[in-house]
Amino acid sequence: MQSQRNILVAFVLNLFFSVLEFVGGLWVGSVAILSDALHDLGDAMSLGLAYGLEKKSQRPPDAGHTFGYARYSVLGALITTCILLVGSVAVIAGAIQRLLHPVPIRYDGMILFAVIGILVNAAAAFVTHKGNSMNQQTVSLHMLEDVLGWAVVLVGALVMGFTDLAVLDPILSMATALYIGYHAIRSLIRVGGLFLLCTPKNTPVDRVRGAVMELDGVLDVHHIHLWSFDGLANCATMHVVTNRDPHDLKEQIRHLLSHMDIVHVTLELEKENEPCTAPTCQPIRHSHPCHHHHH
Repeated sequence: MQSQRNILVAFVLNLFFSVLEFVGGLWVGSVAILSDALHDLGDAMSLGLAYGLEKKSQRPPDAGHTFGYARYSVLGALITTCILLVGSVAVIAGAIQRLLHPVPIRYDGMILFAVIGILVNAAAAFVTHKGNSMNQQTVSLHMLEDVLGWAVVLVGALVMGFTDLAVLDPILSMATALYIGYHAIRSLIRVGGLFLLCTPKNTPVDRVRGAVMELDGVLDVHHIHLWSFDGLANCATMHVVTNRDPHDLKEQIRHLLSHMDIVHVTLELEKENEPCTAPTCQPIRHSHPCHHHHH
């Protein structure tokens, strides 16, 4: 598959480069380069995971995974995010040490690395930007962030070269780490929402229930559940009370919900006076939905 191959190319580029950076960062004595190395290693790991899990997440449902494998790509996002968070904390700790005990830096080496960094990541961003899967678009965005990160290092190195302000280096690396950390936390909240089966942001329960209630012959809708596999494919189950012909109604409801990004719909149809057997059949009290952000 095209999207998987693109992710693989970006993965190889990044892995190779982050190893180069760790060596180079130590040689140049720059924590800004080391923190970028960490960022790139995080990217490489996430790309590797994205590649493997993207591949796995395409598999059709089977007896062991009746819902299919879509969650595997979410798992990849979760692991990557945690790696990046731990990395950010480590980088900030290192930078604080540097602020307390400044170290001389080889600016020429730093400038060289920054230029290579910009080129490698721009290439990776270009390779992945044609993707249509969400995984791949995220990857492309990552690469562009890296290009910006390196541009910052380049400017910093040039300024330090002229002014000898070695203190700029740890400051730059902290800025990078905070930026990565912020995005990682946002991603964590989103992924957490999926694993906790939160109602998807774009399909609130009231809206779904209201839309189904407006259909001809629908007397009541209850026992309604909404969740999402991967932030893209949403699912719904509900009990619908009606005296109409069930086949027409089912088609109508499915059609209606498909416009709300709900792809898996399971309907239980009940006659007007039929008692509902579901043990938890209480109307949903309106507590606050858990917020996870889609972007």
